[in-house]
Amino acid sequence: MNRALPVVRLRVPTDEDAVAWHRVFDDPDVMEFHGGKSAELYVYEELTARQRRHDAELGFCLWTMVDERGRVMGFTGAQPWPRDWGPVGEIEIGWRLGREYWGRGYATVAAQMTLDRVRAAGVPSVVAMVRPGNERSIAVAKRLGMELAETFPHPVLPEEALCFRLSLQESHAG
Repeated sequence: MNRALPVVRLRVPTDEDAVAWHRVFDDPDVMEFHGGKSAELYVYEELTARQRRHDAELGFCLWTMVDERGRVMGFTGAQPWPRDWGPVGEIEIGWRLGREYWGRGYATVAAQMTLDRVRAAGVPSVVAMVRPGNERSIAVAKRLGMELAETFPHPVLPEEALCFRLSLQESHAG
């Protein structure tokens, strides 16, 4: 039996979304692969401001995910890889959801919407950087058709960061 796809709306993050992201991510399970504990509110204030700039300049960003009842679930979207290691210069897609939204298909649906939007913005390919052991994110990347392409030594942790890739250019085989 096929379940109906979940309803997800994406919007450019607002100032208020910084508070909402801080609230929904304030969970050790959610933050397990993102430092283990919730970031301070100012981190999300800076992140949402940066995403508004990305949207204005690039046509895409990490969008706020809103459910069918208008509640903020987290974010998904794309941005230039923000670090000086790994896939520097590439566009990364990513997602992070509050714990209560896990396992329902929201991340995959929203990430597919992201792929459609970045393709429309002319982005030729994307990467998704995932920490080893983050099986939920690995599963989303694979459902999007991404393949593990390479690994990068993590600059802080004793592990290799996994880099999944996907070409967004249509192949004209024939």
